[in-house]
Amino acid sequence: MPVSLFNPIENLHFNNRICFLSGADLDDENESVSVFPEWILDRFSLRNKSFKMMDQVTNIQYQDIRLPCSPEVRNALDALEEEIETAFTHGYDGVKKLREERLFLWMGKIVYGVLYHDLRAELNRPLRKKDDKEFELSPVLKQRFSLFHLMLQSLIAPVEFKGTKPWSIGIVKLKYSRDTFNYRDEPINLNFSLGMNGFGIVACLQDNGIVGEHEQSIMQKIGEKVLHPVQFEELCGRFLYANYLLKHRAAYHIKTEGEKIIIEAVLPEEKQHRLFAPWDGNMFARVLTGYWEPWGFTKHNIFSLPGVPVSFLENDYTQEFIEPESISLPY
Repeated sequence: MPVSLFNPIENLHFNNRICFLSGADLDDENESVSVFPEWILDRFSLRNKSFKMMDQVTNIQYQDIRLPCSPEVRNALDALEEEIETAFTHGYDGVKKLREERLFLWMGKIVYGVLYHDLRAELNRPLRKKDDKEFELSPVLKQRFSLFHLMLQSLIAPVEFKGTKPWSIGIVKLKYSRDTFNYRDEPINLNFSLGMNGFGIVACLQDNGIVGEHEQSIMQKIGEKVLHPVQFEELCGRFLYANYLLKHRAAYHIKTEGEKIIIEAVLPEEKQHRLFAPWDGNMFARVLTGYWEPWGFTKHNIFSLPGVPVSFLENDYTQEFIEPESISLPY
């Protein structure tokens, strides 16, 4: 019998009485799980703090960002959280020992949870404004988010990845205190970054490893160096902008083998440099402006023609890595 899995994206079917991942009916609409792990909410005192949603206008408290969740899925998530919490407590070395697939599922649940609330907000917007058109996802986004949801179901269903993994994940050492929690996402292109407890994670969750390959040179230069926070923010900006420029839409061969669903990435035939639109210094400076806001940088500080954007990762002339200790900016 063919495996058939729940897909809420196809008809934008979001309901507090239906589990976000399995589609199972819930007895109580209060059966839910926090999008941001409970241990993180407590560790960094985030429960009553505000989280800005994708529209950059709506704010919601961290503790209110929840997903309807069945007992089966909650048990699987609890096991995942225990594994991740233990690794994160041990800092960089603990994170590096994690299987990438487990880290992907953990990041993916957070990004999908934020996306879930963003989409529900858009669906409910016409209820507040009668003249608005009914909200619809473009075919490209519908396919992207449906595939993402299918991948996340590997937490509870016989979904397996074959060959090249669908994601790019970079893990670096980072000069952060134990009290710092720096999370960013960009749900449309499925970007994720997190800095805490002496490590930083930057990821593209559906690029088939192409962005990671594109940024391989700088990642090799970084190696085991402990980055200054401004360097980590630049690295996050590079991953995000490269993913934005990626012309190759992630594609997959999906087939059923017995009771399993196999997901295999389809890699492009083009050479690496042809996979991306041209890198625009002015546009990248706009990206960095957002990441470097804590240090007071403006776009004019970062880029002016005919030069290239300021970098704290590489020397503009020699392309050598800039040692973190040489950066005088505050942490």
